[in-house]
Amino acid sequence: MSATFLFLAVFAACAVEAVEALTIVLAVGITRSWRSTMIGVVAALIVLAALVAALGPALKLIPIDALRIVVGGLLLIFGLQWLRKAMLRAAGIKALHDEDAIYARTRAAATDIALAEGRLDAYSTTIAFKGVLLEGLEVAFIVLTFGTNQGNIGLAAIAAAAAVVVVVVAGVALRSPLSRVPENTLKYGVGIMLTTFGTFWGAEGAGAHWPGSDLAILPLVAVIAGVSIGLTAILKRANAAVATEVV
Repeated sequence: MSATFLFLAVFAACAVEAVEALTIVLAVGITRSWRSTMIGVVAALIVLAALVAALGPALKLIPIDALRIVVGGLLLIFGLQWLRKAMLRAAGIKALHDEDAIYARTRAAATDIALAEGRLDAYSTTIAFKGVLLEGLEVAFIVLTFGTNQGNIGLAAIAAAAAVVVVVVAGVALRSPLSRVPENTLKYGVGIMLTTFGTFWGAEGAGAHWPGSDLAILPLVAVIAGVSIGLTAILKRANAAVATEVV
């Protein structure tokens, strides 16, 4: 895989996770206590740093073919889950992921719990910690798997950091969830990319040789995208037919 492919794949996937984490942090911070919220954020980042430091060197000890099979399988699991949900949303079967709604729900829940002045707000700290840790674990997974498989963790980390910085700067500037980001479209694209790379690396680890080497990724993306778009269209028609019958 070229450096450009690696950077774009990691950037796009990490941007999605960053948007979700930022929505939670903004909702709790604005509604309750920024100081307590940031303590939760910092604590989560420390835990993530420790996990990455521990897992990164360990991955290098795994034989490359075995690593590609494992990484390919994991990426397929993530990719197919993202792609399935995005297809169902695009077909109208599943509700669109609404950052505004998530933001509103988080703010409402935070407002309902009493805030003790002058004290550490455990609720803000806990919610921020959980949100950043969970989304951050996915970012760390993406960086470690993509970076280790391609022997370029540094570039994968730079791409992830760039995605987080872009999302955070935009979120702070807007002081609201990034609802204008077409997240379902982004997740659809990321799902296609993760499924593609999972298939590509898993097959390589099993001993397959792709014609054209890394260039085979392009037609593989086209095939997976074409199949998913076709299936989405079928699901959309079926859903419309069911809705018509119900009416």
